[in-house]
Amino acid sequence: MGRRASRELAMKLLYQVEIQKDDREWQVEYALKSKPFDSKDKEYIKDVVWGVLNNKEKIDNLIEKHAIGWKLNRISRVDLSILRVSIYEILFRDDIPYNVSVNEAIELAKKYSTNEAGSFINGILSKVPKMQTVN
Repeated sequence: MGRRASRELAMKLLYQVEIQKDDREWQVEYALKSKPFDSKDKEYIKDVVWGVLNNKEKIDNLIEKHAIGWKLNRISRVDLSILRVSIYEILFRDDIPYNVSVNEAIELAKKYSTNEAGSFINGILSKVPKMQTVN
């Protein structure tokens, strides 16, 4: 299906596991079985979802640091999921250029969030490259 669709599913899964706190592994596997993704796409989705969940505290600290005047609980869960995917890609995926992660995040925001979300997300992501070594 392609990287864009894979990224979109990863974002949706992160949103879902944030809301449904049930068995996360089952939710991921069920979603992957429900869509016609090839093995490369499935690998990417799993890497992003588990990578975000395993590095959530670091990623959320970056979001909170750069979302001036915003606490995490005030940011919509959709926007948080988009930011988490993008920041994970920027920090931990060498195969994805920075501008691709940012542009894709903005496109997801346009599709799933408010008109202002794209600018908000862009503003936060524009500060992330300076923090490349979060490990």
